Amino acid sequence: MLTKFETKSNRVKGLSFHSKRPWILASLHSGVIQLWDYRMGTLIDRAIFVMSLVIEFTLDLGDLCSGDDYKIKVWNYKMHRCLFTLLGHLDYIRTVQFHHEYPWIVSASDDQTIRIWNWQSRTCISVLTGHNHYVMCASFHPKEDLVVSASLDQTVRVWDIGALRKKTVSPADDILRLSQMNTDLFGGVDAVVKYVLEGHDRGVNWAAFHPTLPLIVSGADDRQVKLWRMNDTKAWEVDTLRGHMNNVSCVMFHAKQDIIVSNSEDKSIRVWDVTKRTGVQTFRREHDRFWILASHPEMNLLAAGHDSGMIVFKLERERPAFAVSGDSLFYAKDRFLRFFEFSTQKDTQVIPIRRPGTTSLNQSPRTLSYSPTENAVLICSDVDGGSYELAEDRVVIFDLQQRLVLGDLQTPFVKYVVWSNDMESVALLSKHAIIIASKKLMHQCTLHETIRVKSGAWDDNGVFIYTTLNHIKYCLPNGDSGIIRTLDVPIYITKVSGNTIFCLERDGKTRAIVIDATELSSNSLF
Repeated sequence: MLTKFETKSNRVKGLSFHSKRPWILASLHSGVIQLWDYRMGTLIDRAIFVMSLVIEFTLDLGDLCSGDDYKIKVWNYKMHRCLFTLLGHLDYIRTVQFHHEYPWIVSASDDQTIRIWNWQSRTCISVLTGHNHYVMCASFHPKEDLVVSASLDQTVRVWDIGALRKKTVSPADDILRLSQMNTDLFGGVDAVVKYVLEGHDRGVNWAAFHPTLPLIVSGADDRQVKLWRMNDTKAWEVDTLRGHMNNVSCVMFHAKQDIIVSNSEDKSIRVWDVTKRTGVQTFRREHDRFWILASHPEMNLLAAGHDSGMIVFKLERERPAFAVSGDSLFYAKDRFLRFFEFSTQKDTQVIPIRRPGTTSLNQSPRTLSYSPTENAVLICSDVDGGSYELAEDRVVIFDLQQRLVLGDLQTPFVKYVVWSNDMESVALLSKHAIIIASKKLMHQCTLHETIRVKSGAWDDNGVFIYTTLNHIKYCLPNGDSGIIRTLDVPIYITKVSGNTIFCLERDGKTRAIVIDATELSSNSLF
């Protein structure tokens, strides 16, 4: 686990990522909702909404939804104002979720019902009844007209809401539908039970759809995670994942990998291989029980809420392993070693990379080195569940032939070393700093960044071009720096040639970015 951000607070019971901005909402057991910038590590806003423990961002980036005191409140977080309140539930509300396309909210409640609301007309348009205990969660399918719910009655239910979608959702029709609510409560056609999944021995706390496959995962107080499959006519249990030592609080499929992530009151987060249906990794806290999980809708980020705060984390590194030698780039992508020629931009597959153990998690190459004299590549991967890094607070340059230390420099923990083309200067990259030094490690300047430094390379004029999470920047030997352009997603610079920056994206794709190098050239002369 790579922890990107961590907070200390009261128990976190609800989490929701913003789809575009580096924000996450956390709702606390005390009734406070916090809005954090997890990239900067700062608290943007804090508001007290009495008993608002479940939260969700809307798609239009302006509103959020909360509820736990029998009411659903829709807020405009920019204006710090409650826009309206939805009334109808007769007991505490466990979860709320916005539909990805329609103006709907689905809510699950201790009154044993699931309700679907139209937030434009501000009315309840359907009540789903059938559970006979608290409904702990309910969520829309990402693509189909389905809802999945989990209840302490030990069942998971899948509901077909296709008829509801086909109806007109104008305010007038919603008001007319209110008069038919009693009919809908007892066998209405708006939403019907499609499957009832039985197999857990105790109350079910969470259930979630797979983003693309006809699969459902559930977690319960019987300490088990169950995997279910469904088709047009039936649904059935595929397997049971055992390992948690206490109630399973939350469980979900990873959006980009064939894994399941679950957390529990046993103070652990567990990662499971969907294909092999075995445990892959376990992360533990010493004192804190876990209560909730959330995944970023577009990025490879997860968040977990526990007794004393929350963590935002990744399960593995996304930086592709690569090595540059002259006009050549060697890099790893999709289990293959690939070769890229900068001058012709020709990209070829070289050989497959053999890796021990499972390939589902933490098995991508961590580092890659190339020896021109041997024409050989050395690839290092994390195996046996982890790796060791020897952290030093200084860098040493050593002459192998004379067996002499030519120079040393006190630095923060250095992650990457990048030599200039003429080998006269070197850039030492740590998490939040760049140190520029001479070839004998005489210090020239130090540049501090509040955002993580990701990569860098020297251009032909002795200017160091580097990237953070959201910018391409430059650094001159005298310490002057500036922004070249803003990035939507992180990239990893491999080479700078003229006004072209060659880089790798997180998925291993090569990319060339053309910049205006006039300003950099004139600045470097002074």
